[in-house]
Amino acid sequence: KTSTRTRCAFEVAARDQGAGVTYLEPSASQIRHKESIKDTARVLGRMYDGIEYRGFGQDVVEELAKYAGVPVFNGLTNEFHPTQMLADALTMREHSGKPLNQTAFAYVGDARYNMANSLLVLGAKLGMDVRIGAPKTLWPSENIVARARAVAEETGGKILLTENAEEAVKGVDFIHTDVWVSMGEPKEAWQERIDLLKDYRVTPELMAVSGNPQVKFMHCLPAFHNRETKVGEWIYETFGLNGVEVTEEVFESSASIVFDQA
Repeated sequence: KTSTRTRCAFEVAARDQGAGVTYLEPSASQIRHKESIKDTARVLGRMYDGIEYRGFGQDVVEELAKYAGVPVFNGLTNEFHPTQMLADALTMREHSGKPLNQTAFAYVGDARYNMANSLLVLGAKLGMDVRIGAPKTLWPSENIVARARAVAEETGGKILLTENAEEAVKGVDFIHTDVWVSMGEPKEAWQERIDLLKDYRVTPELMAVSGNPQVKFMHCLPAFHNRETKVGEWIYETFGLNGVEVTEEVFESSASIVFDQA
């Protein structure tokens, strides 16, 4: 998958530690074209001390890790975004003023993919109060929820899944969201997703429902919060929405900590 923050973060971090970096574009390598993931892993593992993979299938990064013989870092798949969780946990700790196991956060929106899955697991592992607000058809898989609940039982965490966005955000310290149509999905998905998620848009009103004057807004970015991109303008012209998952008022407010998070 294409990347701005993830690629830059890995490259800057590696160079800060004195490591060399090679970037392989999907179109500039033979991965899954003339060479299998297994063979690619064994070749790269002999040349490099570590591999970061960002792509679609979780199975790919797991196969790389199985055969590379060196550490493999998941920079994002459809299912999980673990390195983003390091940033999110740090950001929530910096802005909460209290231990993470005394912190509550909500994720509202499409909860089937990498960010909601990863936040659910993160919160469970750290003993946090986790709320997922989404239509039931867009909840995380039962398998992931069950695993998270099992972990939360050991750590003292709490997990709530609800179709009511207001119930999800009451009393939280942080409200997270993500794009409603993920990278690689067709344009045709927008209408269905907007119809399903219009009540889960992060607005000043939803922020206020938290009842917490210090509540913060988080988003892993990029966000559709105005018309200042080609996609944002297309969404406005097609659906009449100026900002999709979050309004400009929230995104640019003092409650927004998205750039600390990024």
